[in-house]
This record gives sequence, C-alpha cells and structure tokens, in this order.
Amino acid sequence: MPATSRGARRRSISEINMVPFIDVMLVLLIIFMVTAPLITTGVVDLPSVAQSQQRPVRVVEVIVGSDERLRVRADAQEPSTVALAALASEVRRRQAGGDDVPVVISADRTVRYEAVVRVMDTLQRAGVRRVGLAVRQAAPDGG
Repeated sequence: MPATSRGARRRSISEINMVPFIDVMLVLLIIFMVTAPLITTGVVDLPSVAQSQQRPVRVVEVIVGSDERLRVRADAQEPSTVALAALASEVRRRQAGGDDVPVVISADRTVRYEAVVRVMDTLQRAGVRRVGLAVRQAAPDGG
C-alpha cells in the first residue's frame, strides 16, 4: 500500500461556501437600485365630497348602527331592522325592480370597518350595482 493513502484520510468540508451567495445578492441589489427609479407609481384620483352630486330623489338606505345592527329605509320611510342574511333580498324588494335605484350605506363613526365591508360585500354578491357610502359634508372652514 502506498504511504499516502494509509495515514491521510480526507475529511469532508461541512462548511457552506458563502461567496456565490454574496455575489448573487450583490447583483440583485444593483438590479433593484437601477430599476427602482424607473418604476412609475400609480396615481389614484379620488373624488372629494365638495364635488359630489346631490342625493338622488329615490334611494335605498342601509343604516349600520353603533351596535352593528342593520336597518333598511327607502324613500324616507321608517327604517326596519333586518339580518345580514336577508339584507340583499330586502334591498331588492325596496328597489322594486329598479336596478338603477342607488343603495347608500350610512354607518356610525364608531362602527368597525369590517362591518361596513361585510354589508358592501353582501350587496355586491347579490348583484346590487349602485352601492355608495353616505358622507357628511365638510364645513367651509374645514372642520
């Protein structure tokens, strides 16, 4: 037997070579630094309350109370309490077949956002097309 193979056994290297990883990360960093200024940001043009149109003559209003109970009112009548499961059918009944009759959601300031979104989602899934949110007109002094 040769003397070199008897006494010297090769030990396996169990360390990870970090140089290729660092090279790849530096290349990615340079690519992101070059392309970041080229990306254009989207501009969202939101309507302001001062430019909104007057309230329609005929409207179905869904009122979300501070206790998250739902009430439906149409044509300034007395509101009636309704469950979320029956909301879509009640709104359709109040629209009386007119799909162009808008539905306005009025919510108390203390109502959780999730409750309002749940109402909007229920109406959207039922195929109600014109759904909006009621807003309070801002005072001329901005308050």
